[in-house]
Order: sequence, then structure tokens, then C-alpha cells
Amino acid sequence: MPLHLLKLCVGAESISDLEGWIKQRLAAQRKLGQTPEQFHTTRMVPKRAHEIVAGGSLYWVIKGQVAARQKLLEIRPFTDADGIGRCHLVLEPKVVPVHPRPCRPFQGWRYLPAADAPADLGKGSRAIAEMPEELRRELRELGLL
Repeated sequence: MPLHLLKLCVGAESISDLEGWIKQRLAAQRKLGQTPEQFHTTRMVPKRAHEIVAGGSLYWVIKGQVAARQKLLEIRPFTDADGIGRCHLVLEPKVVPVHPRPCRPFQGWRYLPAADAPADLGKGSRAIAEMPEELRRELRELGLL
């Protein structure tokens, strides 16, 4: 079973915000003649990287709920211009909504075992997947989802 990462999506108000940011970044890379690649930079390199890239995803916490995931393609350590070790989490640009689940704020990222990961929306839950994200969030907060 793959291992996943859980991370706060700081600044995003919704899944569509995250998707818009990804589209803008990929378009900017194309405009500069670069190969489009979506990645997220972190300070620390996951010590269990080999387990994560074997089918794991990065689960995003948006507005206090685990809301979506992106498949993790590669974990690429590097040293920045100041000599500080960092890491690029290379992600598939496709954002997959998941069954929302509350999550308290934390710093950095956390490991998320596959058994604890929320299921994707859409598979057997078409009606829920078609609801506006804000409505799903409210229903989840009321304990109705």
C-alpha cells in the first residue's frame, strides 16, 4: 500500500482556487519556454520518499478539511541559492476531489497511511461530486455528509 502526504493548501479558498493556480503556473512556464511541470516546494525531504512515489498522493487540506489530492510523481531534493536544502514534490496537475474530512491546522506535512486516506469523490458518489464545493463543506460540517 502506498504512503501519502497531507499538507495545508495555504491561501486557497476552494479546489477551484487550487486548480486555477496550477493552470496559471503551467501557462507561465510554457510562456517562458519551459517544460510545464507542477510541483510544490517544501523545506524537508520526506524520509519515506520511496514509499510515497510508489503510488502515493499529496492530499490538500483546504479551509480546515481534507478536500482534494494530486498524485505524487517524484520527490526531488535540491539546494536553493542560499545553500538551504529543499525539496520539490512533483505532482500530476490533475486535482481529484475526495470525500471531505475535517483536519486541524499543522505545520509542514504529515504522512497519511493509505488506510486513513479519504476516498475519491465520483466513484459511487456522483451526486456528491456534482454538488458545489461550498455546499459539500457545509453539509460535512453539519454531519450530514
